[in-house]
Amino acid sequence: MKPMHAFLSAAFVVLLSLPVSAAAGENVSKAPNIVLIMSGDMGFFDIGCYGGDIYTPNLDRLAGRGLRFTEFYNTARCCPTRAALLTGVYSHQAGIGLMTGEQNLPGYRGDLGRNVLTIAEALGTGGYRCYMAGKWHVTRFTGPDGPKDNWPLQRGFDRFYGTITGAGSFYDPATLCRGNTYITPVNDAKHQEMRGYWLPDLRDRLGWIS
Repeated sequence: MKPMHAFLSAAFVVLLSLPVSAAAGENVSKAPNIVLIMSGDMGFFDIGCYGGDIYTPNLDRLAGRGLRFTEFYNTARCCPTRAALLTGVYSHQAGIGLMTGEQNLPGYRGDLGRNVLTIAEALGTGGYRCYMAGKWHVTRFTGPDGPKDNWPLQRGFDRFYGTITGAGSFYDPATLCRGNTYITPVNDAKHQEMRGYWLPDLRDRLGWIS
């Protein structure tokens, strides 16, 4: 029996979730499930587990049984902050010193560097199955027919559902992808039976996790 896979639904554009599953193999019971959450456009004390007044019981329970970052330095920009969280190094070392534009300067290439490992690539060596839902936005190569070597599936993730670039419509996002393929609620068979599609609501669209 495969281990339970953890996941988190995410509001796109303003929230990135990076779910990583439990480890596979003989020592499943000893390897923890990991859910790594990055949420943008929030103050440090906004949610309950950090002392805020907003009622966030599910997040508070996760925090109470897990690890909360208190000394992770973000850059006040989504791309470099995400690059640092994905790789564990400073954003400039990861190649995303600013955003995803090519600046022709070391550390400002707008593309996640091949000199660093992502958390998914690192955990994969230990038998983990890694899944991501949300906003990727750490490569300047976003075309459906262009280079995809820095898309999630090529950087250690087993499954991906989300947007490759930074923003889009909540109702029919132009950059919505499943794996390496651009999809829309109109042309994708898994979406055609749905009514009232809304991108941040992933509860009915994460069947790929099982």
